[in-house]
Amino acid sequence: MDPESSAWLAGLRSDGAVRDQAVAELHAFLVRAARHEAARRRASLPAHMAADLDELGQQAANDAAVMILDKLDTYRGASRFTTWAWKFAVYQMSAALRRESWRNRSVAVDSDAWERFIDGGALEPGRVVQFRELLGEVRAAIATDLTPRQRDVFAAVVIDEVPIDVLAERLGSSRGAVYKTLHDARAKLRARFGARAETGGGAAVEGPER
Repeated sequence: MDPESSAWLAGLRSDGAVRDQAVAELHAFLVRAARHEAARRRASLPAHMAADLDELGQQAANDAAVMILDKLDTYRGASRFTTWAWKFAVYQMSAALRRESWRNRSVAVDSDAWERFIDGGALEPGRVVQFRELLGEVRAAIATDLTPRQRDVFAAVVIDEVPIDVLAERLGSSRGAVYKTLHDARAKLRARFGARAETGGGAAVEGPER
């Protein structure tokens, strides 16, 4: 482990004023990292978010600091400590930006949500009919094979493209719990259509994992 990384660990594992100083320096570093990530993404952000970037950077740094201190014993020195810590800030800033961009947006899925999978202008009439038939099979499988919770999570992530961390916040759950629900839903659908594929049919429905 390089001397600088060793010094970071020693300070953060100390007691009293030494540790307080190390935590303060870590937080300041994380604020810089979060703001750097925000600046990198600024051009793609909605205009109304620009005024909140400093506050979001502070929040991201706070969350990153908590995670780093909680996972300090997992650091093995494969990279510099600052490189390792920087990734936490980037992750938390990215999550904060996603949550903020969805703050005033609904994540409810209406009964016509599956129609968003069909772009009639991009498909030939025959393909549209075929695609509708395929979606009918997928919808039937979702209705019969998935639990209500799995259906809600699957539809929100796959159809409405709601980020997993945003959905977890809206559901009062954790990212890990929502991801597990989505994983289990996909596993059930793969099992159903995997069996169909062996007999000459099949379908695959996936979605983003953000």
